[in-house]
Amino acid sequence: MNGTIASINKARTSAPSKRSVPNVVSGLLYLLPSIILFGVFLFYPMLRTLYLSFFLTDGQGTPITFVGFENFTYLLQSTSFQQSIKATVLFVLYTVPIGVILALFLAVISNEKLKGIGVFRTLFSSTMGMSVAASSVIWMFMYNPSIGILSKLVSSLGGPEIQWLLDPKYSLLSVAITTIWMNTGFAFLILLGGLQNIDEHLYENADIAGVSYWYKLRKITIPMLSPTLFFIITVSLINSFQTFGQIDILTKGGPIESTNVIVYSIYKDAFVNYSIGSASAQATILFFCILLVTVLQFKLGERKVHYQ
Repeated sequence: MNGTIASINKARTSAPSKRSVPNVVSGLLYLLPSIILFGVFLFYPMLRTLYLSFFLTDGQGTPITFVGFENFTYLLQSTSFQQSIKATVLFVLYTVPIGVILALFLAVISNEKLKGIGVFRTLFSSTMGMSVAASSVIWMFMYNPSIGILSKLVSSLGGPEIQWLLDPKYSLLSVAITTIWMNTGFAFLILLGGLQNIDEHLYENADIAGVSYWYKLRKITIPMLSPTLFFIITVSLINSFQTFGQIDILTKGGPIESTNVIVYSIYKDAFVNYSIGSASAQATILFFCILLVTVLQFKLGERKVHYQ
């Protein structure tokens, strides 16, 4: 009798493992298209870039001589690359805090239940519908020292003529303003969606308690919106490190490399100077910089996120 019970229990425990094999295979088959796409367009280029960063290459990108870490050593000693790092860090500091704060401000005022507020929501999010090229051309005309509206506004106020894109003092800031304008629409929509998911009963209880608007903003809105803010800040940081299009159209890394961020420096080395090894080394450094910033963001920022 005991032997029969033991054999039944053994059969029960072994049955799921027999059925789990087809489930694993079918699961992998469902994932196979995604695995192939990620492998071809993400993992292989990443590994190939890391491989090429240890070589000197010809104009076609074919490895010629293994040089180890010499590409990295040369870059870290290069004043041009140091300027690229400085420009990238400044660009991130210009765009991310101001962009997130502006999007949060617009989302908060657009969340109010006012007549005609939908028109303003459409206007604030309209930048999402424009390509980088079209937006950059519009801002190029606005920055034009002769016919640009910004130059005319400054001159009407009695200010000097400013070469927005040709003066190293203003070029990076000008590109940053353009980038903030481009990215605000996306951040605005995500934050507005997060605000509309906050339970209205929390505000009703606060109104009954007689607390001020700023108290509700600090103690209810910001804590309940923290997961969305965490997402927006993380995405904005990554996107700011990878900005390329508007820099290529507006300044092409100039003047005097004041807007030559790392991504544009990679482009010039790879497709202008045909130095694939150096470009791969820069891409590898940029990857680890973004990885480090993202890890720090998760380690430090996630502590202040309230998911409930």
